Amino acid sequence: MFRALSQVAKVKVTMKHRALVIGASGGIGSALSSALLASGAMVTRLSRSADGFDITNPASVEFAMSKIRGPFDTVLIASGILAPASARPEKALAEIDVENMARVVAVNAIGPALVLKNLPRLLPRDARCVVGVLSARVGSISDNHLGGWYSYRASKAAANQIVRTAAIEIARKRKQAIVVSLHPGTVDTSFSKAYTGHSKVAPTEAAANLISALDQLSVTQNGGFFDWAGKPVPW
Repeated sequence: MFRALSQVAKVKVTMKHRALVIGASGGIGSALSSALLASGAMVTRLSRSADGFDITNPASVEFAMSKIRGPFDTVLIASGILAPASARPEKALAEIDVENMARVVAVNAIGPALVLKNLPRLLPRDARCVVGVLSARVGSISDNHLGGWYSYRASKAAANQIVRTAAIEIARKRKQAIVVSLHPGTVDTSFSKAYTGHSKVAPTEAAANLISALDQLSVTQNGGFFDWAGKPVPW
């Protein structure tokens, strides 16, 4: 009996990496899911098209997230819009429309806040975990030298503040949690059609870059804003 117990004790038990991707049907979200699966992770995906997941609806977010079980080592929130389907990013103050602005802020800032609200119970208490919320460099206030895109810029700046604040709260009970905003670069998806004249990377490359950047982060960088190469982005 004691020999048997000893032999069992020598068996190395490995837990499979678990990941949650919100917005998994989008260009970047789909690529992130595929990259994580290829690395051997067990991936849970949520999206509007596959699950009816409405990131702007509190009841939808709470219901969907109440049905999944953690803990997750990696969580990626990859939902977002540049502008409503019938509109474009504003080029001037005169183009600001209340309903369009409210929609952009709802998807890009309030949506991630609702996910983060329901997330703590799905994170490990005593192990490293990383939560990445896709943001954008144009959400940087100090790095804004061109103007325009009022709703999108404001929504991403708001999302960054939400991420920063959530990172502080989550880390109080989960000391090894790392919650950050991520700038993926300009990715060649339907989302970036308005980025004319920009050099774009394929979604697969962007996903690999983001996962690599997350892997390099330490708890001392909790609450930060980083680009696809893991370099800090100014607030």
